[in-house]
Amino acid sequence: MMAATKPAPEKKEEEQRLVSLLYSEAREEAVHLSVATQGEVRPHTEIDLTPQVSGRIVAIADNFAEGAGFEPGETLIQLDDADFRLAVARAKAGVEQAKVLLLQAEAAATVKRQQWLALNPNKEPTPLQVNKPQVAEAEANLRSARAELADAELNLARTKIKLPFRGRVVNREVGVGQYVTASTSLGRVFATDRVEIRLPLTDTQLQELALPMGFVSTTNNPGPQVTLSAQVGSQERHWQGRIVRTQAAVDQQTRLIYAVAEVQDPYGKGASNGVPLAVGLFVTAEAEGVQEQSALVVPREALRSADKVYVIDKDNRLDIRTVKILSTSENRVVIASGLEDGERVVTSTIANAIDGMEVQPITQLARN
Repeated sequence: MMAATKPAPEKKEEEQRLVSLLYSEAREEAVHLSVATQGEVRPHTEIDLTPQVSGRIVAIADNFAEGAGFEPGETLIQLDDADFRLAVARAKAGVEQAKVLLLQAEAAATVKRQQWLALNPNKEPTPLQVNKPQVAEAEANLRSARAELADAELNLARTKIKLPFRGRVVNREVGVGQYVTASTSLGRVFATDRVEIRLPLTDTQLQELALPMGFVSTTNNPGPQVTLSAQVGSQERHWQGRIVRTQAAVDQQTRLIYAVAEVQDPYGKGASNGVPLAVGLFVTAEAEGVQEQSALVVPREALRSADKVYVIDKDNRLDIRTVKILSTSENRVVIASGLEDGERVVTSTIANAIDGMEVQPITQLARN
């Protein structure tokens, strides 16, 4: 009876503990959207080095080695020039002989004219009677001999293989003592005066940069600047370039339009603290758009997945929104729609977020 008549135990309801979240207010700003893309660094000029004359290699410069650099006009390979020097000597002798024959023809023509005028003082002789064709032939022979001399001297100069630009050697395919012909590949080289990066762009990105299809930079319109970045070793490096042209057609496979950015003197003044923008490096490119527009800006931490943000409404409940993203960077997200100016956007991490759950916003730590 005592157990049946004892009072019921007092029940105490536990209060629900709310999740505390940091937030930042979305702000409407006038922004220039940045266009981000990627590409591979390629040389502006890259060629297979071949000789213009045949001969045996007698010397190779130390700078003609894989990875080495060379200056414009520097002799990279020297061919045996003995035969070519003999050809120049023979050509010089031919010029002197042609000069003598011309003098003889001119003297004979003078004598013929004097004889004709002595016998026919009032009659003009025909060209054949005063040896004018013979003089013309001698003059032509002299011009031919001089042309042969110029050709022999040119071939002699070609035994020293040089390039008109500063560059680097990709690979070398010959050695000292090897006989080469005009079709023999000596190696592959590229110029280091500038490099280019082929950047894929969408139609929207092309509009943001105000670039028409088939654009070519000029002095009055040099093209938008672009910042190139890549991880080199343990540090991120940055280089400055400029978009100089765009393709005039859409790529049939990717349906994108390609722009070409150039960096001047990437191994010299254009290097990043001594680190060159090396050929073959894969870089990220970022260019700032020219059209200013109004958009909502939130911290980068507010973006969830690809297009979601968590909003704390006026009743302190979580509202999971899908937004339209215009641009993202390391520090901010630019939103076109799906969010209003002044709304509170969650920036702290939250596990198992549920739409409509009640939360505790931390106003005193809200970010500006």
